[in-house]
Amino acid sequence: MRRFQHDGVEIAFLDEGQGQPIVLVHGFASTAHVNWVYPEWVATLVKAGRRVVALDNRGHGASSKLYDPAAYHTTSMAQDVRALLDHLDLTRVDMMGYSMGARITAFFASADPTRLRRAVFGGLGIHLVDGVGLPESIADALEAPSLADVRDPVGRKFRAFAEQTKS
Repeated sequence: MRRFQHDGVEIAFLDEGQGQPIVLVHGFASTAHVNWVYPEWVATLVKAGRRVVALDNRGHGASSKLYDPAAYHTTSMAQDVRALLDHLDLTRVDMMGYSMGARITAFFASADPTRLRRAVFGGLGIHLVDGVGLPESIADALEAPSLADVRDPVGRKFRAFAEQTKS
């Protein structure tokens, strides 16, 4: 994967194919490879004549890991996507996000609608605006020695998911 720096954070991404660009934004405790490469979204879209850009969100995959929960606000993650578009000189794109990636896509669309041609929001439910619990409880759960040590129910769900996906 290629990398670039934004706001002191190294963001890893892939950029394949030619044609109308589509940016793929993965979900929580996942990576560009888990959400988009392994299920063959990237290959299918490239074969269909698209330029495909997929990033590892901050704290995920090959991107920088940050230890301040405030660094993971959806607004910051949407700004990472915008910075990636700037880095690649992409002015207007289609974007598809799944779960947390759909929320990031929605925040991007709200902040910078002229750069978005179309958007697909997968796995986005009632938590579009308010999110899914306090980031501190999620961060504490992910840093705990084991799932058995996590008491917060939301934190337990995130920790179990991260262990299941080996993220």
